[in-house]
Amino acid sequence: MDDNAASLMPPPGEGRRGTEGYLGYLLRQASHAYRQRMEKALADLGVTPPQFTVLTMLGAYPGLSGADLARAAFVTPQTVSVILANLERAGLVGRRAHEVHGRIRPAALTDAGRDLLARARARVQALDPGLRSDLSPAEEAVVRRWLVAIACKEA
Repeated sequence: MDDNAASLMPPPGEGRRGTEGYLGYLLRQASHAYRQRMEKALADLGVTPPQFTVLTMLGAYPGLSGADLARAAFVTPQTVSVILANLERAGLVGRRAHEVHGRIRPAALTDAGRDLLARARARVQALDPGLRSDLSPAEEAVVRRWLVAIACKEA
């Protein structure tokens, strides 16, 4: 793409990248911006947003399978396998054989994983005030209900 073509696209917040844009696009644009903020906040801890999501889900629901983690982290089962292998190699996650299903290996945080999650969570939670800074409590409640409703609709 040449420089002239790149300059034709407005910045976020303007034109179709602003309030005139399609809701789905705006949701994706906001998600991307938030992910970039997360990446920056977590960078020196050596944790990616998908790894943070996996650690968070394991902190809340120890013993999840790779398939469950993939759904919760919005990644493919292959990607969650790589994430789990890396977290296990780093000593942050432990896995064991399932009592009944040999191929399923439930995962849980180690002490080191819980410690890293606590430090990472503090950084990610520090991003929240920026998300709600332009919202009243009532508006925030509407946004929360709307986001949950979108997630709960069947595909």
